[in-house]
Formats: sequence, C-alpha cells, structure tokens
Amino acid sequence: MSELIFRPARAADADVAVPLIHSSGPASFDYVFSVPAMGDAQSFLQRAFVDGSGEFGWRNHVVAELDGDVVATGAGYGGNTKWPFTLAAARQILGQYGWRHAAGVLARGLRTESVIPPPAGDMYYLGHLGVSPAMRGKGVGTALVDHLLATRPARARGPVILDVATSNPAAQRLYQRLGFVVIAENKSTLANAQGCVSDHRRMQWLARAG
Repeated sequence: MSELIFRPARAADADVAVPLIHSSGPASFDYVFSVPAMGDAQSFLQRAFVDGSGEFGWRNHVVAELDGDVVATGAGYGGNTKWPFTLAAARQILGQYGWRHAAGVLARGLRTESVIPPPAGDMYYLGHLGVSPAMRGKGVGTALVDHLLATRPARARGPVILDVATSNPAAQRLYQRLGFVVIAENKSTLANAQGCVSDHRRMQWLARAG
C-alpha cells in the first residue's frame, strides 16, 4: 500500500469526508439530525462541515489521503471546545432546520450527550473516526488514531478518551489493540423513527502494549 498522507481537512473535502464522519455513528446521527421533509443527517453534516466552525466543521478534522484520494477522517479536540462548539452547532441547526424544527434537534442532541458525553477539562477526545469501506482492515484506522495521538496539543495532555457503540465490536477490538480500555458503559433508550442511539462504552488510552 502506498504511504498515507495526513493533512488538515478543507471545505472542498466535504463530499468525501461527510459520509466518513456519518459512518462513525450513523444511527446516532440519524436520531439527532434526520428530520422528515427537512433533510437527512448527512445534509446537516454537509452544511456544518462546509461552514467550518464547531464540532462538525472542516477546521476540526484531519483527513488521510492515499494516492490523492481521501480515505479516512477523524477529529481530536479538548474540553475547551464545549461552549464554542455548542454555539456553532446551535447556529448551524437553526440555519438548517429553522425555528420550527431546531428546538427538537437541539433537544435530541442534548439527550444524546447523556450517552456520549462531550470532553471536559484537559481531556483529549477522539471522534468522527471514519475509514472508507474499501480501506477497512488495511491499517488505515490504526494510522489515523496514531496520527491523532501524536499531534494532540500540549494543553490536552490529560486522558485520551473515545466512545464506541456496543453495536460495533470490530471498532472496540481495534481500539483495544491500540491500548484503549473500557472505563464506563452508558446505557441508552434513545430512539425514534429515524435512528437510535446504541449503548456506548467509554474507552481511555493507556498506551499500546509492546
């Protein structure tokens, strides 16, 4: 396999990066952001990614390229992002859904945070980890996590955390091989006609064995 090249994401990456971001938690994204007659979750994620601000904006992501094609994306961010990300999401949600539907989307987002809590303090959080289907099982996910760990800022030298759905045991096995251990499990009863939020396990990096 050719060498992966990691770089900051750009707005022009949206058409490839957004499906990868969505693939990191499709049922949860659909539960929060899919609104009948107003668009699906990827429509919102596209808007937010191109906007650039907040948790879902291109400025918060890196991408991995292979032979010029984007094959993976992910984000690493700390507890200091909570309020800027919240304000950006509120603005993007209002712009996408209007006053009539924005309140429901925001409420579902806040409920989801009881299952997938945002980072706090000096925590460094890994999220939106997505690899293109054709490249899975070829070491791209490992390289992505290694890159995010190696490039985390000095102010985020606290615990490295990620969340994984209990419905995705393959991802959990990958993270365990990379030195993450389960430290908590958050149960979920969140569901609607568009999607559901699975139980999630919170994992903390203790460094890879060997």
